Amino acid sequence: MNKYFLIPGLGNSGPLHWQTWFEKRLENCSRIEQTEWDAPAREDWVNTINNALKDIDTSNVILIGHSLGCATIAHWAAQTDKKIKGALLVAPSDLEAPVYTFPATGFSPFPLQKLPFKSIVVVSENDPWVSMERAKLFANSWGSKLISIGNAGHINADAGFGEWEEGIGILGGI
Repeated sequence: MNKYFLIPGLGNSGPLHWQTWFEKRLENCSRIEQTEWDAPAREDWVNTINNALKDIDTSNVILIGHSLGCATIAHWAAQTDKKIKGALLVAPSDLEAPVYTFPATGFSPFPLQKLPFKSIVVVSENDPWVSMERAKLFANSWGSKLISIGNAGHINADAGFGEWEEGIGILGGI
């Protein structure tokens, strides 16, 4: 049976966010809680993934990242020898874009090495935090399947993504 871990982005995922809905909907699903949601440090965020996975069999683990959580997963993958089943990476933010002015430390340069597990990147064509060109670069570099869901904003609660059935279906592809 799969074990799901949610890795939200900056500010966490609120009660109306699709990740919160996934957490309630999926069996064996839990959120990785960060100590600092608003001014994150890469090392701290990566360590919380390590701590969450340290005493479990990871062969059926699927990480589910949103926004900055996607970069966190990519950084974690570059530093670990743990083998997981896969990752769903939704709306990865481009931390190197001029519009990304949030206080996030140590996440650049953006990790572009191939992920050692199956992954799917889900993007929107009008996401303010990542261009389609960069999203394609991330997916290609990571060896991920790329799925565009059209003009969907940042694929978060503000963009209307709460109960996201399509996302559950996409997750089934891992």
